[in-house]
Amino acid sequence: MSKIQDTEVRWGILGVGNVCEVKSAPAMNLVPNSKIAAVMRRSEEKVRDYAARHGVPKWYTSALELINDPEVNAIYIATPPYAHLELAKLAATAGKPVYVEKPMARMHAECLEMIAACEAANVPLYVAYYRRELPHFLKIKKLISQGTLGDIRTVHINLKQKLDASLITKVETNWRVNPELAGGGYFFDLASHQLDLLDFFFGKITQANGFASNQAKTYEAEDIVTGSFVFESGVLGTGNWCFTTSENAEIDQTIIYGSKGKISYETFGKGEFVLETDEKGIEKFSFDLPKHIQEPLIKTIVGDLLGTGTCQSTGISGARANWVMDQLVKEKI
Repeated sequence: MSKIQDTEVRWGILGVGNVCEVKSAPAMNLVPNSKIAAVMRRSEEKVRDYAARHGVPKWYTSALELINDPEVNAIYIATPPYAHLELAKLAATAGKPVYVEKPMARMHAECLEMIAACEAANVPLYVAYYRRELPHFLKIKKLISQGTLGDIRTVHINLKQKLDASLITKVETNWRVNPELAGGGYFFDLASHQLDLLDFFFGKITQANGFASNQAKTYEAEDIVTGSFVFESGVLGTGNWCFTTSENAEIDQTIIYGSKGKISYETFGKGEFVLETDEKGIEKFSFDLPKHIQEPLIKTIVGDLLGTGTCQSTGISGARANWVMDQLVKEKI
């Protein structure tokens, strides 16, 4: 059943920053029955420039004016997380579906308010966890479902990044390390993708505990988090995130262990992973990723809105990642 009374999705985008240059917005003009109708940014100079470069017919400096544009029938919120709740409520009040960047909000409580507002207005809510639709992760999901790994026992996330020296001079303008704007630091920005992907593989996490600290004191947010979690399916997991390591210690690795084998992959790397089983030994898989990385997910959103498909990344699933992160950083050291 169609969720909008139109034959095409005409997007209005709030906050056309870096994510809208390549990752997301251009795909909205490539997916069939989808196009960008208007864009908004507070800076007139920047929004005019974006509209001109991307061939967008209308631009605004007011979020409410864009939301109330009668030609716009779906809203994409691409601002930092602090604005997601307010803008989602405005879009829902206007009766327009919402697609929001990740993390869904600064904290789980805000996610619940967004869900409630959209449910009250009877409009769908989607979250930009686009890895759910990338080919290598879909293949991993299939291998798990087929029993290639046997019974899944445990999963381990290990993400280490060096401290960017230039960040010291950019802290005031880098919203990703400002808890008031982002909810936390790089953990909230990056681990949200990892935890949502595990939710996609194994179902929701029902228990989580962790420790967080600010060891380097470079910015206000936490820069190291460790934790453990339990999935409803019975799988156990751990995570270790640190954003102040040495360059030679950098790693992006998640390993899934089963009774018959294991899979290892990078969440933020190429479309590759390694499968190792007792039966066949080591197998390597590689997939081409789309230029506009959100295109496969946006295609499912358009299909869901027009009644021709379904989308697997909703407000309900997106809020679960926020809940887990809240639990993992609750204990400050």
